[in-house]
Amino acid sequence: MNTRGKSINLFLMDGTPTGRIKVTLANWTGVSYKIPRTELENCKGIPVLKQSGVYFLFGTSDDTGENVVYIGQAGVRRNGEGILFRVQEHKRNPEKDYWTEAVVFTTSNNSFGPTEISYLENRFCWLATEAKRYIVKNGNDPTSGNITEEKESELEEFIDYAKIVMGTLGHKVFEKLTDSTPLVESVNIYQNSDLLLYLKRKSKKSGQVIEAQCKRTSEGFVVLKGSHIETIDSESIPPGIKERRQNVKINENEILEEDVLFRSPSYAAAFVIGGKTNGLMDWKTVDGKTLKELESR
Repeated sequence: MNTRGKSINLFLMDGTPTGRIKVTLANWTGVSYKIPRTELENCKGIPVLKQSGVYFLFGTSDDTGENVVYIGQAGVRRNGEGILFRVQEHKRNPEKDYWTEAVVFTTSNNSFGPTEISYLENRFCWLATEAKRYIVKNGNDPTSGNITEEKESELEEFIDYAKIVMGTLGHKVFEKLTDSTPLVESVNIYQNSDLLLYLKRKSKKSGQVIEAQCKRTSEGFVVLKGSHIETIDSESIPPGIKERRQNVKINENEILEEDVLFRSPSYAAAFVIGGKTNGLMDWKTVDGKTLKELESR
């Protein structure tokens, strides 16, 4: 069954794509704002940001260069302040100086109470942790609270829309590198974006047979967890790939313990074998066709 299209409205509040953005969708009571850290003060006049909601603080680790996110909730205080005030508190906190942009979610009809935002915070943290795209900076696991089946269904629908919004705003915090659903062989398999590829080669450096799997996706090429990696580097290895190999999780049996994304098939293959190579020739389908043959069609 084909997925239906979505109508999404992006309002560039400052007239530029790098400024504040308000996001709404047809038939959705939610509303989201993407706010650069430097523009928080200019949001004080927005009424819905005084409501309850859930927020994300996005940044980059100075130590590793990895994407990081903090996910929190904010209720309405006695002084009438809500989600924006809470985000401003984080701006003043020296322990959270890594973030450069906030994305907040609330509703147009002010329907979020303590139970709703607790549930959403819990689910958003779980989804972000499972996706493994960002380092989730939350120190404690938020509680989901007790909600009815009806309310859970309503909030899960809100989450589905929030995923669309977050991806549209450029943060793939909820999207796994690869779909865990097994690929189905079909007459159109070579036209599918998610194509499973294989690399098998006997290494001259270690004498071992190196076997790896890779999935071609819309983002690039993902070397899959469980692949056998040659851990000895050749002199020809690109510097960026060498550094990448040093920073990923490879166990004592030389088995990759996480999915790793590359923009090109050659870099994905170089990561596996530890040296410069032609990924268009190295990666093959289950029936032996090279990636070059497929892309020449």
